[in-house]
Amino acid sequence: MAKIVEDNSQTDYMHLEAMKQVQTPRQGRVLTYWIGGIFLVVLLCLFLPWTQNIDSQGVLTALTPQDRPQTVEAVIAGRIEQWYIMEGTFVNKGDTIASLSEIKEKYMDPNLLVNINEQLEAKQGSAVATREKAQAMQEQIQALREGLVFSLQKARNKVEQTRLKLQSDSMDVVAQRTELRIAEDQFARQENLYNQGLKSLTELEQRRLKLQESQAKLLSVINKYDASRAELQNARTELNSLQAEYADKIAKAEAELNATRSYVLGTQAEVAKLQSEYNSTQVRSQYYHILAPQAGYLVRTLKAGIGETVKEGEALATIMPHDPQLAAELYVDALDLPLIKPGDDMRLQFEGWPALVFSGWPGASFGTFGGEVAVIDNTGTNGKYRLLVVPDPKQEDWPDALRVGSGVQGWAMLNTVPIWYELWRQLNNFPADYNGDTKAEAKVNKAQAQASYEE
Repeated sequence: MAKIVEDNSQTDYMHLEAMKQVQTPRQGRVLTYWIGGIFLVVLLCLFLPWTQNIDSQGVLTALTPQDRPQTVEAVIAGRIEQWYIMEGTFVNKGDTIASLSEIKEKYMDPNLLVNINEQLEAKQGSAVATREKAQAMQEQIQALREGLVFSLQKARNKVEQTRLKLQSDSMDVVAQRTELRIAEDQFARQENLYNQGLKSLTELEQRRLKLQESQAKLLSVINKYDASRAELQNARTELNSLQAEYADKIAKAEAELNATRSYVLGTQAEVAKLQSEYNSTQVRSQYYHILAPQAGYLVRTLKAGIGETVKEGEALATIMPHDPQLAAELYVDALDLPLIKPGDDMRLQFEGWPALVFSGWPGASFGTFGGEVAVIDNTGTNGKYRLLVVPDPKQEDWPDALRVGSGVQGWAMLNTVPIWYELWRQLNNFPADYNGDTKAEAKVNKAQAQASYEE
């Protein structure tokens, strides 16, 4: 009853202006509800999943070296005579870009190849003639050696013949001495008989005559024996001198043969040198025309005008290969490098393609493209390491209008955590959580599991 009276009393005061000013306005309550609702929504959003990522920047390049822009260099020094291709023109492999003329005095002779070829033929003819001379000298040495064999055999036969003759004379000397001794004995007996008066003086004189003949014949046989012995010594000396004579002739012939062979080798070296010079000059003549090494676009000429002189190895133009295999060249800090492995997913934003990016919600990012880490450098530059990211075949294709050299911003996708945890990590500047199960490792684990199952 008291409560009803109190409510009636309050109702009675509500018509007063002061009471209207002190009561709570309705808009305030609505604002309070909105603030509370927003706070509640933000609080709930803090528990939403967020994918940690590593931000990196770089440029667009080609995956393989042959697909990257390359400079066309002049192999030889020369003077530019004519340009055949304009900047921005598509060229096929082998198309002539420019032509050069010779500036070195050595190669200015228009008949240089003909002259070198004539010198080469002359040297080759000289080498052939000298080689034939060496062959003839080899045959001469062979003939001398065969002649030495025959002469030695002849001299040995003569020595043997003289030795046999000396042996025969020696036997004659022995026989004659025996005959002399018999003649002396007969003379002594004849003289004894003569003294006894049994033999006449005539018979004694005949025995003395025979004795003297035997003595003279022995002297003749001895002289003949000495002559045969001297002849044998001469034959042996001739045999030894014959060997020395032929050895001297053969040594001289071999020395001349070696000199001829040396000349042949020197001539062959000169022939090889002239042949190399001829080939080099012939190849050099092919470098007067600068050819495109591969199909692509001539994006820039580095030399202008006609008559400008270029050095050996100096760049003339830049070619961008046709249809390169694009890759994003990104750089990450050394602190983040252990968190990235080949095969990890990345999201890429290219210059010229506006994007609404939520790095932690790849599915809600519009205008970004998927990529996959293909290469990680083992060495860094100024504390940063290079990554090469190729298109992910399971996601959308990269735009066809992309060009090498345009800017790229990438995000490497890591572990999934609540938003409040990520905010806390960012405020404390902690590193991202390591997610060891990368795509590459997942493929390996899947393959190992399949192999184990099959076993």
